[in-house]
Formats: sequence, structure tokens, C-alpha cells
Amino acid sequence: MVKITVIKTKPYTDQKPGTSGLRKRVTVFQQNQHYAENFIQSIISTIDSAQRQEGTLVVGGDGRFFMKDAIQLIVQIAAANGIGRLVIGQNGIMSTPAVSCVIRKIKAVGGIILTASHNPGGPNGDFGIKFNISSGGPAPEGITDKIFQISKSLQEYHICPELKVDLSTIGKQTFEIDTFKPFTVEIVDSVESYAEMLRDIFDFAALKELLSGPNSINIRLDAMHGVVGPYVKKIVCEELGSPAYSAVNCVPSEDFGGHHPDPNLTYAADLVNTMKGGEYDFGAAFDGDGDRNMVLGKHGFFVNPSDSVAVISANFTSIPYFQKTGVKGLARSMPTSRALDNVAKALKMPLYETHTGWKYFGNLMDAGKLSLCGEESFGTGSDHIREKDGLWAVLAWLSILATRKQSVEDIMKDHWQKFGRNFFTRYDYEEVDSDAANKMIEHLQTTMFDKAFVGQKFSSGDKTYQVDKADNFEYTDPVDGSVSKGQVSQVFLNISIPL
Repeated sequence: MVKITVIKTKPYTDQKPGTSGLRKRVTVFQQNQHYAENFIQSIISTIDSAQRQEGTLVVGGDGRFFMKDAIQLIVQIAAANGIGRLVIGQNGIMSTPAVSCVIRKIKAVGGIILTASHNPGGPNGDFGIKFNISSGGPAPEGITDKIFQISKSLQEYHICPELKVDLSTIGKQTFEIDTFKPFTVEIVDSVESYAEMLRDIFDFAALKELLSGPNSINIRLDAMHGVVGPYVKKIVCEELGSPAYSAVNCVPSEDFGGHHPDPNLTYAADLVNTMKGGEYDFGAAFDGDGDRNMVLGKHGFFVNPSDSVAVISANFTSIPYFQKTGVKGLARSMPTSRALDNVAKALKMPLYETHTGWKYFGNLMDAGKLSLCGEESFGTGSDHIREKDGLWAVLAWLSILATRKQSVEDIMKDHWQKFGRNFFTRYDYEEVDSDAANKMIEHLQTTMFDKAFVGQKFSSGDKTYQVDKADNFEYTDPVDGSVSKGQVSQVFLNISIPL
């Protein structure tokens, strides 16, 4: 019989989840007493006690430093709070899209994902804890606000400190918990359920022909030492037949090999340089937890994320899943370029411009309004799950290549010819002082809302930019009527380029 212990604690005031959970330095979780335990208890406290005994929680992470410690804490606290069953990826590994897939498949009450996404890992890196609800999507603001309120007043948490789980062996482990029914932990193959889902979405025979047939193309997929490595190896190499050398950096590492697991031109520079050599026809990189992707063509031809979702949407008939379901609508986050708007207009499909955060897409999907979506931070996905999905996006692109029998560059140029071209870039400002950043935003807003600002012209090199509109973006959810404010200020500009 495993005993339950009640531990007295003190609340923390800084455990407000963001759009993707609570992210902090590893040292914050390690050096502040009961910090991780408090937040885990706050998450589980949002689950109705009547649901816990018969309910299942899915748990997985991207392999970063402190993940296995956190999983053991989740096991011990979940057991002490009456959760009946946990489903955990082998060795704790499970990509964010796979967690969403498994939650939906087994009808779990939710899932806890241990990741800080594309942030650096290791002892001096970042760690994160994220809660997904029964739909498989990120917890909405109503739930994250509840978690935060609980965390600010928490005085104790319940834990079974003697309970230890073997994360390496697939199978069920059952424990007798004091005052509760038996508690089951099931360690599962982290890839299989997700692979089964992809087989129902894509034409694997056509993809296998593309990757290993007589006229196969050469691809290069960089997992960046993140969670996608095992998925790429099993699905793309072993099942679809792409040569083993097609996939690199496929062993998840606690510090992502000392690199920043962000799939962009800066941090995936090794892939970019390899692609420039011309040996490979298609390249892609993934982030730490597998929900982001970057697509490259031969000679390093870069597909920006705004164009990527637009091309997938314009070629949805290349994907069997959409041949069966149709496309109900398209959506993008506000900072994403309007390339998708052009496709929606041409195909006469509804288009939604949302606040930043995948949970806004999930609400539209659950209401049957949305099928395909994307955001400027290299996230692309559809209503097959409720998370962005890096490997899904890559298989979508490969399906388009298989159907159109063109290069990435030719597909993009044809797309621009048909729908027009939108120029887009993203700038990341890292490790900046938050007070200084807030002052900068305040100054920007003061400038923007001066009546004389609209119409002003600014020049850079041979280009002239005229301010057409400036505002603070506000999103009213068409499903539940909730209003989201506080989005980064946006400025619309007309661009004049002298001939």
C-alpha cells in the first residue's frame, strides 16, 4: 500500500501560464522549494474530483533536462490526488502533436507536456510544464486563469513520495494507493498511435514511391536533437523507405546537442548550408517538442511559414484526409502574412485572423469552422489534432511534391503567380529586459496613436513606406464571444519601390 503525504507549502506569485504553459529557467524549478510540485498540484486541482478516478492523463515531453524528474513528480502527485491512470511515452518521450493525438484517441481528461518548445535546454536552459484539455488542445484562458488563481493561494499539495515508475519498459504498472482504487501507469510506444493517425491522413503508398521508388527524391530532415527524431526514423525512414542518411540529429538530448532547437534560418544553419550544396531536393527542420517546422527546397530555397500554410491550403486535394472531409475554413494568427487570405478569397473559403496562441484555432476547430491553419512562428496544422504539427506539415509538403511532380521552388513560384506574393519576416529579440521592452512598446503606442502618424512616409534605401493604418489588435472569438487583447501593436504599411 502506497501512502499519501500532505506537504505544507507556500504559494508563488509568478506561475501564470502563458500561451504554451509555464516556462522558466531550469534553475527556477530546481532552486525554489516545491516550485514544480505547486504547479503540478494546481493543474490537477482544476480537474473535477468526480472525473479523476475513472480518468486518464497523458504525459510526455521533449527529452530536455529535468523532464524525467518532473514526470516522477507528476506520477506521485497524480496518484495522491486520485487520478486513476496515466499514459506516458517510453522514457518520457512524446511529441506535443503525439500527446494531442493520444488524448483524443483514448478520450483522456487531459495531458501534461514537459517542454519549453524551441527554447534551449540543459541545466542552464529552460523548462516548461503545459496542460492540454480533453480536446487535445492547449488549455484555454478560463483554465489557465484557474490554474494561476489556485497557485497563488496554494498552502499544501498531496504526493506519494515513495512511488517510483520505470519509464523505460513498455507495459502497465499497477499500484495500491491508500484510500483510492488501484493506480495504473501505462508506458506506451510514443510513436505508434501518432503513426497510425498519419496513415489515415496521407497516401503512404504515394509517399513511399516518392522517397524510395525508382524516381525518388533525396530529402534531409533535421530533428535538431529534439523529440521528433524517433518519429522521423520510424515513419519516414523505416516505413516510407527514405535512406537512413535522410534523417540527422535524431537522438533526443537533454541539451539538444548544445544547440538551440528552433527551426529557422539562424539556428538550423547546418541544414541550410547542406541544402545549398544541391544534393537534396527537400529539407526540413523541427523544434524541440515537434510542433514547429521549417521547409527548404533544393539549393536552400526557403519557404517562409506564412507561404507554407498558404501552399498547403491551396493544394489540399493532394492530401486524402481533406478529400474526405473537405476544408471548412482557413485561419492564421495576426502576425502571419496575408498569403493565406489570398488563397481563402480565391477558393471562397472562410478566413479567420486570430490572436496569437494555438488554443484560438482549437476553439474554431471544435466548432466545425476550421480545417487548416498556421502562424508566423513556423507552426502549421489542421483539425486532425488540436496542436500545430511539424511532421504532419512535412508530409503534407511531400504529398504535394508527389502529386505535382515539381520542385519546391517551382511550386512556390507557381503559387505566387496565381495568388500573388506577400513578403514576410520575423525578428526574435532574446534575453531582453522586460521593463525596457515594455517601455519600448509604450513609446510605440504613443507614436502610433498620434493623429499625424497615419500617412507619414519613411524611407530605407531605395524603398519608401507610407503608414496606412496603425492599431492594437483585438480578437473576438466567433465561437464563445470572448475578447483577447494585449496583442503586439501592428502597423500596416504601403510599400513603394522605385523602378
